Order: sequence, then structure tokens, then C-alpha cells
Amino acid sequence: MTSNRRLVKSQTAGPFGHPPALPFLFATEMWERFSYYGMRSLLVLYMVKHLLDPQQAAHVYGLAGFKTALESVFGPLGMQPFASQIYGLYTGLVYLTPIAGGLLADRVMGQRRMVLIGAALMAVGHFMMAFEPLFLLALTVLILGNGAFKPNISTQVGFLYAPGDPRRDRAFSIFYVGINLGAFLAPLVCGTLGERYGWHYGFATAGLGMTLALVIYLVATPTLPKDAFVSREDAGGPLSRKDRQAIAALIALMLPVSLFWATYEQQGNTIVLWADQNTNRQLGFGLGEIPVTWFQALNPFMIFAFTPLIVALWRWQGAREPATVVKLAIGCVLNAVAFLIMAAAAGLTGEGQANWLWLFAFFVVLTIGELYLSPTSLSLVTKVAPLRFLSMLMGLWLATSFIGGLLAGYLGSFWQRMPHVDFFLLLAALAAASGLVIALLSRPLSAVLRD
Repeated sequence: MTSNRRLVKSQTAGPFGHPPALPFLFATEMWERFSYYGMRSLLVLYMVKHLLDPQQAAHVYGLAGFKTALESVFGPLGMQPFASQIYGLYTGLVYLTPIAGGLLADRVMGQRRMVLIGAALMAVGHFMMAFEPLFLLALTVLILGNGAFKPNISTQVGFLYAPGDPRRDRAFSIFYVGINLGAFLAPLVCGTLGERYGWHYGFATAGLGMTLALVIYLVATPTLPKDAFVSREDAGGPLSRKDRQAIAALIALMLPVSLFWATYEQQGNTIVLWADQNTNRQLGFGLGEIPVTWFQALNPFMIFAFTPLIVALWRWQGAREPATVVKLAIGCVLNAVAFLIMAAAAGLTGEGQANWLWLFAFFVVLTIGELYLSPTSLSLVTKVAPLRFLSMLMGLWLATSFIGGLLAGYLGSFWQRMPHVDFFLLLAALAAASGLVIALLSRPLSAVLRD
């Protein structure tokens, strides 16, 4: 079987200078991210304030056995630590299943069918969230659907362009805007409906968003690129010494990057609880109170605002622009600074409520740290990974978010056991340690990971 990837040609340009499929893929991804972040913005609050109440929890299929299994590993879990563990497992596993989803698409199913399967599963899963007894089954369906969808929608963007086509980078920039537009709108719409009118309205709205993504993708079918499979000939053969070194270097960076995500993911976990219980959310001047879930919109909004500034800074630095690995270390250090801000807020207010501007400052620094680490780490993988293992290694790299998600759930279980100042200092120390490890690795790995 011949590899279709050898035959890729750029598709004919549409009215905006890009293939006609790009706007459809943009809209599909935007609504999928709307559904994901809409549900995520409500998940911890929903569990702590409603679902894990003993009277409600008794009606959730399998929840008692699942809690017993977790407690056999982590010890007794109260309501909040149990909620944090569930959140961590969910946000972790959605970044593990894409490894299998990518492999299935490459070798067996093709990208189109996997995206359709994933979108349909996620739409069903979001609607299942509106029925309390199905909670754990709904999360399982969402995890499987995300694994089928996530790696293959992005791959299709790349398949629109031939190797060397200069429009490819701009296309992924446009696509990334769709991701963050969905993430920005989700807490404002799903979060508001869930908080003010009922949790199930928020979850059902996420389901409607995913259904819309599925419909858009079906309409786009005639414009989509053909499926691309990896042949046995392409997959075989020994790796060169340089390829082995590159793979080893990426694996060495995975643990410190996972620590970054473990602290970063607290924004949807313990930071939500801080916003709910320890933040004065009054805007003043009679403008009312900021809903808790709206703080989850700050990060994607700031990505819009700060990306041009960060790119302009790197362009201005010219030859002094940090190497990719150094940018990863800077991102971790900025993440540590963000949690030092939260430690200061907790220390100055004690048991009282901190002004919401502390959270605003936290998200400013956290977002800049993310911009230094997240897109540059994906760029690093595409630069150094052997071409025939690029999809698999990209999936493996996404597993840093899986490890980080699991660690985030575990760390979140300490929220009620530690003073908040100590908790935030712990997160800052972990983020700083990850930055230090990457900085120490940058010199020995510089020859392998050179830009």
C-alpha cells in the first residue's frame, strides 16, 4: 500500500487565500472546544455543590465503587478531594486517548471516520451529563470521543497544504484562534446557564455546541482532504542515531513539562474553589458580581490579547530570541510567579476574601507562561521528531497533559488539608522546579534540540 502522505498537494485556494475546508475545520474545532470548556468550567462546582452530596451521589451508577477504588490508593476522600480527583482523571485521560485515536486513524479507520465517531460520542456524552445517574458513564464517553476527535481534526488542517506551502503556519494560527474563541465563549454561556438556571442547562448547552460541530463537519465533507494512511514500508526500518537522540531528548523533557501542566490545570480545579469561596467578586459602582465561571474565560481571552505582543517581542529580540527549550523553562518560571501572586493574596487576606484583581493578575502571568511553553513545545516536537513517528510522538507529547492532569487531581486533594498560602507556595515550588530541570537540560540537549 502506498502512503498517501507522499502524494499530498495543496488544495485550491478559496476566497480568503486558503482551501475551502479551512473555515469548516475552524468552526468544527471552535464548537468542540466550546463544548469541552463549557462542561469543564462547571465540573468541579457541580460536583462540590450538588452531585457529591450523599443524597445525590447515591443515585449515580458506579460512584460508590469508584470512590472505594480511589480511596484504596489515596486514603479517605472528602467531597472536595474526591471532586478534584475526578477532575484530574478526566482532564488527564482526554490527553491519553488521542494516542490510540491517532494510531487507529493512521493505520485502520482514516481521519474522517475517526473525527465523525469522536464528534458523535462527545455529543452523546455531553447530553448524558444532564442525567445524574449517568455521570461516570458520560465522562467515559467524552474521554473516548475526545481521543478519536482531537488528533485527527488537527492533522486534517495539515493535509490541506503540500510540504513547504507557506500558508500552513498561518492556517494553524487561524485554527488556534478557533480553539480559543470556543474556550472564551464557553464559560460565559455554559457557565452562566449552569450557575444561574441549573447545572443541566449548562451541560445540555455544551451538548448543543458539540452537535453543531458534528453538523458543520458533515456539511464540510466534500471539501475535506483525503484520508492518509501510513504504509508498512514507511513504518519499518531502523532509526538513525540522530532520531534516537531526538526521541530520548523529548522523553527527558516530558516529566518537567508534566509538572507545568499539573500546576496550570489548577485553574479549573482549586482556582475555581478560590474564586467561589475566597474572592470578593463585586465589580463596584453597582455593576453587580462576577459569576465564578467567568474567570475561566480570562485565559483564552488573554491568549488573543497577548499572542501578538509575545510574537512581536520575539521578533524584536532577533538573534537574542531564546531557544525553544529556554522558552519552556521561562514558561515554567512564569507559572511559579503566578502562584506566588495567589500565595500573596491568601497571605494578605487570611480567612477573608481577596479582591478579584488578584485573580486577574494571576491569569495574566499564567497566560504569558502558557504562551512561552505550550505552542513552542508543539513546535519543538515537529522540528525534531522523526517524520515517520511524528503523529505517534505528538500523541506521546500530549500525554504530558495526561500526567499533568492526574497530578493536578492529586494536588487538588490537598486544598482543604493545607493553609491556602502553603498550598499555593507548594504549586509555585513545583512549577519553579520544572523550570530549573528544563534549564539544566537545555545545554546537554542543545545539539539535539537546536532550532
